[in-house]
Amino acid sequence: MNTTMLGRANSQWEDMSPDVIHITRGANASESYENLLSILDTGCLEARNPFGAARKSCPDPASQRAVCFTEVPVHLVLRIIQRRLPSDRSAWNGIAFRKSFVASRGGGPIMYAYDGSPHAEALEAMMQAAWSTPDPASAPVWRLTPYVDLPGRHGTYYWEWEREWRVVGDLRFEPADVSCLIVPEQYHQDAARHFMDAVGGKSGHKAYLCPLIDATWSLERCRQAMRDRRLPV
Repeated sequence: MNTTMLGRANSQWEDMSPDVIHITRGANASESYENLLSILDTGCLEARNPFGAARKSCPDPASQRAVCFTEVPVHLVLRIIQRRLPSDRSAWNGIAFRKSFVASRGGGPIMYAYDGSPHAEALEAMMQAAWSTPDPASAPVWRLTPYVDLPGRHGTYYWEWEREWRVVGDLRFEPADVSCLIVPEQYHQDAARHFMDAVGGKSGHKAYLCPLIDATWSLERCRQAMRDRRLPV
């Protein structure tokens, strides 16, 4: 797969990003931060929930489990956080990966087939046809359905603004695969010490030496952090 053109076709287009971000959360800021460190140490994002057009109607629901990301640029990701948990935006963190890395693991942007549209009807016909085969679970359509949502099917909420990507199954990664970490600034010094102590395997943790960015920062401050490409120590 050629992924060299993923990201921004023009480096000046600030409404686009070469990265996608997986957002993590907790009951409060401290729990969210600890959850982030735990995920980073395991080097694995677990696909726990099924998504897509067949999440409730597939022969094997486990085949629809996916890890979700947003391609909203890092300096605008606060809009996702505020919509999801407006009362406590510090209870969210994020892990950013290059789109090329996620694509190399089989991921990509999801598609939308509006309820009642010709393409939604075509997808439904393919799913129905799969059920009539001797081995429904092996039908190719189920490899497509985790990447297609049906806006309008069960309500009036339309979520295209989330600019979502998915990877079916768990996503395993190494520190070098991470572009930056989205962490409230109050934890930056603690995180920097944590990762520096991990250099050379001294602490038993993994060393993520990528930039730390607060979701409330301005575009220019995010740019500077990404240019520096180092921890705030």
